[in-house]
Amino acid sequence: MDHRTQGDPGTTAFQVERYPFFLINRLASRYNATIEPRLRAIGLDIPNWRVLMILGEQAPRGVRDIAEAAVIPLSTMTRIVQRMAAADLVTLTPSAEDARVTMVALTATGESKLAEARMATSPVYQQVITGLSARDFDRLLSLLDRVYRNLEG
Repeated sequence: MDHRTQGDPGTTAFQVERYPFFLINRLASRYNATIEPRLRAIGLDIPNWRVLMILGEQAPRGVRDIAEAAVIPLSTMTRIVQRMAAADLVTLTPSAEDARVTMVALTATGESKLAEARMATSPVYQQVITGLSARDFDRLLSLLDRVYRNLEG
C-alpha cells in the first residue's frame, strides 16, 4: 500500500500518524522536552543552545545567517544574541564589509558553555540513534534533506 495518500491532508484517507510533518514536529518537541532540563541545569535555554551549536561550527557569523540556520525569525534572533551578549556568551561587532551586518562570535564563556551543552546533550543523542546502523542514519539524513529541499520549490 502507498501510505503517501494517507499522509496527504487533502484526501479522505488522511491519517495524522502518516503525516510526516506531524511526526517530525512530534519528534522535535519530544527531543526539546528531553534536552531542555539538561540545558537549564547549565544555565542555557534551547535558543541559546542552537546559537552556540551553530557558532561552534563556524564563527563569526552574521545574525541573519544564524537566524536562517536556526530557523528562527531575524527579529527574534536579534533579541536572542543581544541577551547572549549581555550574558557574555557572544560578542557582537559590525561586519568589516558591511556595517549594517552584525557579526556574532563566541566568547571564552560561550565556548565553555558550548562544551558543557555538548556534554549535556550527547547522552540524549546517543539514546536517539540507538538501533540505527550507520546506513540507516545516513539514509535518515538524506531523506530529511530531500524533504527539506522539496519545500524550497
